[in-house]
Amino acid sequence: MLYNLKKAGVLRLVVLLAFLLAAVPSAFAQIQQSKQISVHDPVMTKQGNTYYLFATGRGIAVWSSKDMVNWEREKSVFEEAPGWVSNVVPGFRNHIWAPDIANHNGQYYLYYSVSAFGKNTSAIGVATNTTLDSNDPNYKWLDHGIVVQSVPGRDMWNAIDPNLILDEQGQPWLSFGSFWNGLKIVKLKKDLLSVAENPQEWHTVVQRERIDTLDERYAGNGAVEAPFIYKKGNYYYLFASFDYCCRGPESTYKMVVGRSEKVTGPYIDRERKKMTQGGGSLLLEGDSNWHGVGHNSVYDFDGQDYLVFHAYDAADKGKPKLRIEKLSWDKNGWPKVTGGATEARNEK
Repeated sequence: MLYNLKKAGVLRLVVLLAFLLAAVPSAFAQIQQSKQISVHDPVMTKQGNTYYLFATGRGIAVWSSKDMVNWEREKSVFEEAPGWVSNVVPGFRNHIWAPDIANHNGQYYLYYSVSAFGKNTSAIGVATNTTLDSNDPNYKWLDHGIVVQSVPGRDMWNAIDPNLILDEQGQPWLSFGSFWNGLKIVKLKKDLLSVAENPQEWHTVVQRERIDTLDERYAGNGAVEAPFIYKKGNYYYLFASFDYCCRGPESTYKMVVGRSEKVTGPYIDRERKKMTQGGGSLLLEGDSNWHGVGHNSVYDFDGQDYLVFHAYDAADKGKPKLRIEKLSWDKNGWPKVTGGATEARNEK
């Protein structure tokens, strides 16, 4: 009898331990979620054993991490907005949007957006640095001014949301854009600091709805922004965000993707529809836990591809939070996300 009671007690203990062990991954996930930082438009790079994240914010927000989970706030890039900015956006208050970070030939290039909200009174600038370690005596951001500018009444596109890509020949291109007549890509000079000439090369890569008026009241009809181009195998993959960000619980942001064998396009989705004709295969959208998800970037860190983006947290009044998910590829070479927000599971 005593033996049976002891045996029953041991059995209950084993069951309890098994339950606790099964809960460990969930508990770890909650710890990760609790350490998510509030950001918009995140991009990342890695120098040595440290990850650096840049995001929309005063003077461009900067964070660092050793593990992509625990983030430490760093000093902003600009204490004050570059002097040229006030000539483009009168009254600008140093809240700089949608940066993009890249390393080329031992130098970091940081592209960024200045704009009047809801208007195409906008410009993309670029700054360079030889290191991202603020404790390094060589740490210093050098601003090079305007790369691309859009002017109301002249341009039917919007110069924000830059992303640099070098093609297979090492030629630099800058994709950018938001709303109006969609997303563009332009050829840059070899120094990555200005638009190439003789001749200039501009291409439209995404367009949801053609707008034939300069009236800004109609700009919101083509709700697309935030291009990011990632080379994988034989294809350039163009990621973009459809619909509306920045509305907390009412955000409808979602990520779509198309691909092309040429960096200038045409980019085609799974259904063979061109992204210049409203195409774009769904990659990730919001769910009951996360409202709109978008403005993503994609990276290969140590042989693993990652999708970096922001999402609006339903458990925290729709505040924008950093999300990082592993990205894999189906048998036909299309990207997919597992876990987190609702994913498109269209594997043909």
